[in-house]
Amino acid sequence: MSKVVLDAGHFDSKARQWDSNPVFVERAERIAAAIRAEVALDTGMSALDYGCGSGLLSFPLKDALGRITLKDTSAGMLDVLREKIAEQGVANMTVRQTDLTADPLPDERYDLIYSSMTLHHIPDTGHILKVFHDLLNPGGHLCIADLDREDGSFHGIEVDVHHGFDREALAGLAKTAGLTDVRFRTVFEIVKQKEGSERAYPVFLMTARRT
Repeated sequence: MSKVVLDAGHFDSKARQWDSNPVFVERAERIAAAIRAEVALDTGMSALDYGCGSGLLSFPLKDALGRITLKDTSAGMLDVLREKIAEQGVANMTVRQTDLTADPLPDERYDLIYSSMTLHHIPDTGHILKVFHDLLNPGGHLCIADLDREDGSFHGIEVDVHHGFDREALAGLAKTAGLTDVRFRTVFEIVKQKEGSERAYPVFLMTARRT
């Protein structure tokens, strides 16, 4: 069986139904709470939400931050996000369709970068961590939420993505990218039905800093 990567088109097709999934909503709220617990947020901070989707993670954080730039490769997700911003009259969010794995490094720099369930879709983990490092202001924080290492059953073994991450190995990649003070905490479990029984997939939050 040939392997495929979950691309922007896959998420375009799911964009309109994304926010109606209570698991996605609860996961975003738990990750947002963990970010608040790990990083002293304030309204003077500029932030980047990469792989933002429909913005589920940024909306719980918007009142605690200053300017938030939300980037994703999925046009469908960003259309939904723009509608939500307009409906709620949010003034501190800017939306851009961007692929940081391929596009030139933007001029903007950020005090906080966060990303949820995106890293396992990016082939070159070390490269994107270096990009995040370079986009942070000195003293800035990186917060990555993603899956612990699993056997491929989360998406299915035919999907050519990372099957979660070993925390120690990921910490090593973050340090190689120039990040320091790398820490992990478990923030959520995604429970799926697998072959007649329930299977739990832990989600961690990795935090790190640029010195």
